[in-house]
Amino acid sequence: MNPNPPVLDPEAHEAHLAEGHHGSGQGQGRKNRTMLIGLILLSVALAALAQLTLKHGMNEVTANTGELQLNAHSLKDVLTTWAVWGGLFLFGLSAFVWLAVLSRASLSFAYPFASLSYVLILLADKFILQEQIPPLRWAGVFFIMKGIVLVAQTPHS
Repeated sequence: MNPNPPVLDPEAHEAHLAEGHHGSGQGQGRKNRTMLIGLILLSVALAALAQLTLKHGMNEVTANTGELQLNAHSLKDVLTTWAVWGGLFLFGLSAFVWLAVLSRASLSFAYPFASLSYVLILLADKFILQEQIPPLRWAGVFFIMKGIVLVAQTPHS
């Protein structure tokens, strides 16, 4: 059976298209793309927050015992630091959301957005942690953002 039978009544076909049935697919496509970008941004934000939380936890560990060593005492300190567990939990949430992204988009579309975590971490370093950011690093992040804008203009499947 032909899945695309010939149009027998062109006027009825035009009326069908005018009702918005064809256009609603485009609207649905925009809605799906918006949902996809939202999921990507959520995953990236959770991953960046996880990194910041892990860094806070490891700062607590090193404040107590110094630089991390590969021994039982250091392992105990890491495993008993709540911020480390919080960071790992946030990474788990990020990964779960990322799975939803991968079910909706090609990897070559979605993965470049993961570099937004560099942007978020740089902004957190500057405005939350009050760290100095060298101009060359700002330039690199600018080019990352430009690349993401380019990737976002392409089809996602």
